[in-house]
Amino acid sequence: MADQTNNPIAFVADGNIPESPPPARETGVVKWLRENLFSGVANTILTVLSLILVYLLLKNTLPWIFNGVWNANSLAECREILAGKTGACFAVLAERWPQLIYGFKYPVDSYWRPNLALVLMLVAFAPVLFFDLPRKLLLFTAVYPFIAFWLIWGGSILVPLVALIGCVVAGGVFQKFGKNSFAAGFFGAIVVALVIWNIGGALIPESASQNAWLSSVPSRDLGGFMLNMMLGVTCVSLSVPLGIALALGRQSNMPLIKWVCVIFIEFIRGVPLITLLFVASVMLAYFFPPDSTVDLFLRVVIMITMFSAAYIAEVIRGGLAALPRGQYEAADSLGLDYPQAMRLIILPQALKISIPGIVNVAVGLFKDTVLVSVISMFDLLGMIRGPILASTEWNGVYWELLGFASLLFFVVCYGISQYSQWLERRLATDHH
Repeated sequence: MADQTNNPIAFVADGNIPESPPPARETGVVKWLRENLFSGVANTILTVLSLILVYLLLKNTLPWIFNGVWNANSLAECREILAGKTGACFAVLAERWPQLIYGFKYPVDSYWRPNLALVLMLVAFAPVLFFDLPRKLLLFTAVYPFIAFWLIWGGSILVPLVALIGCVVAGGVFQKFGKNSFAAGFFGAIVVALVIWNIGGALIPESASQNAWLSSVPSRDLGGFMLNMMLGVTCVSLSVPLGIALALGRQSNMPLIKWVCVIFIEFIRGVPLITLLFVASVMLAYFFPPDSTVDLFLRVVIMITMFSAAYIAEVIRGGLAALPRGQYEAADSLGLDYPQAMRLIILPQALKISIPGIVNVAVGLFKDTVLVSVISMFDLLGMIRGPILASTEWNGVYWELLGFASLLFFVVCYGISQYSQWLERRLATDHH
């Protein structure tokens, strides 16, 4: 073999070659555009057509928005200011925003009360939505509904106190009787709570409302987007536990509870929501004692909650059916009773599977709250269709008002959707 010691051509690497930057088409915006918008001939054609459509929409929409008039006292004055130009009359929003948010009868000097209730709601929902927070905050979450009721409606503080006592006693009933059957304990707790509320309401003197710290506001004075928020938050919060109870009751081994839940779910799902709202407005009061005056807001909450709970029950039943039988057998092998198995093993997994369906029902329910306008409740859409468009100053302003309403609903529904996606990623425990 020839000696290559003195061969000048021989080379031994003593380090790594510096990395070269990737091609420009493989990084940054160029890569994203190539992979998502121009990945093929068909996608390129669709992208170009979409850009043309967006251009045609913005060509007329942007001048209408940017030329909008914010300071005017009527639609006619807006048109005089525009002088034939294309532009929106946003002055109706600047003048009527209190009615759009709070309704036209809620006391102006009491606007701070629903505002404070909204801020406290964010604090109360925080430990429920973000479970890394201290569990001690759940105590405020449990008390918040009664605080919000007193802030918004005012009147005697004895009313929310009686309701709080009823809920505490109902919780004790659930703890005692829910050991054998979750559904039986849940429905038994509801009956006990209703009895205590009725007895306590009858014992509260009428003079208590006259000497209250906060002035009383009847439900007929609630309106605007505040009413939509109240109905949406209240009905969703009540329909989720009721839907869980109905789903478990439908799978119960007790024939009476099972068939009551089946008939309830199938009947409610087969009736349009607008029909139930008319029932709440006209007929539901006949199911209560003759001397009782059940508030229209409460009747609407009952019907919307029943409607959404039936759909949530079917969503959760699908989550329960998706679990393998081994999960139930594992709970039995650990010696867990029914409530422990449901609370620790079965329901956490079923609810995780059911998150998209529950969020879908919640978003649809929140949007369906505008249907209360057909029974003379002046929510956001009722305010637009009623007092505002009926006035001579703003008769003919449609796009501005409906666009504002759409924006408010979009912000809330988009926030719910984004939270559900975050929760799904947070609870994703499977490995790929």
